[in-house]
Amino acid sequence: MRARRPNPRLVKIHRNYTVEEAAKLFGIHKNTVRSWINAGLPQCDSCRPILILGRELAAFIQAKRARNKQTCLPGEMYCLRCRLPRKPAGEMADFQPLNDKTGNLVGICPICNVIINRRVSIAKIALVQGDLDIRFLELHVPVCDTP
Repeated sequence: MRARRPNPRLVKIHRNYTVEEAAKLFGIHKNTVRSWINAGLPQCDSCRPILILGRELAAFIQAKRARNKQTCLPGEMYCLRCRLPRKPAGEMADFQPLNDKTGNLVGICPICNVIINRRVSIAKIALVQGDLDIRFLELHVPVCDTP
């Protein structure tokens, strides 16, 4: 199983890892760990086998995740295809309730024309709305679930 994003919580901070152990820990190839070393992951010394402090490995992974994080501003939704926050086409979105407290804002990406979503609490919808024109849909309850 290949990990899409290494989880820094798997690292034991008081342990040293070899390149192979770190790769096995995250389910990635050992050359990925070597490329992290070339990108600035500190190692104990230049001797073989290369040892990486657990504390520094966890900090490197957390910093890498923080650099890649993209937050959506009010009026934006994240497009998975473009990999960027975008305003929906026509600045219009539908609110589809999931339950009595939360729901999804659903729109269309203006660049690649795919459906984009944003999970939002009904109480905080005014904070994420921005300049969007939101149409509120009704919660559909299946007939078999009615009392």
